[in-house]
Amino acid sequence: VLNIFGGKITTYRRLAESALEHIGTVLPLAKGTWTAGVALPGGDFAHDGGPALVAQLRRDFAFLTDFWARRLVRAYGTEARQILGDAKTAADLGEDFGATLTAAEVNWLMTREYARSADDVIWRRSKLGLRLTAEQVATLDAWMARNVTEILRAAE
Repeated sequence: VLNIFGGKITTYRRLAESALEHIGTVLPLAKGTWTAGVALPGGDFAHDGGPALVAQLRRDFAFLTDFWARRLVRAYGTEARQILGDAKTAADLGEDFGATLTAAEVNWLMTREYARSADDVIWRRSKLGLRLTAEQVATLDAWMARNVTEILRAAE
């Protein structure tokens, strides 16, 4: 396992490609760089397409506030729709932990981004720690602890 940490996304990408180039001298790996032209998950839209994605989410999910839709698009891009699923109301997304963070998003973070604690969700994945109270964070942490086994089993 090789982990690459730090840097802006372009720097990160180049560091990873450089590391693979060096590893490729001892392991059979695909040759050449290829990541520059490949979108990150959820990033398969035009660089100036964010506002259109926000507008479309707000049309399709009328319960979303502008802040909520913008936050989801900034964090997940086109994958925001996977989090929202077939929701017709905010209540359809499960428990509301505050600051537009719902059980549906936490479930997605647990299964797709390996979040395992409230800190993973509010600091390392969403930066919502600035908007949640200590009580809300404790509620989130307890919910995750109660539901982790069921969520991960369902994701298999």
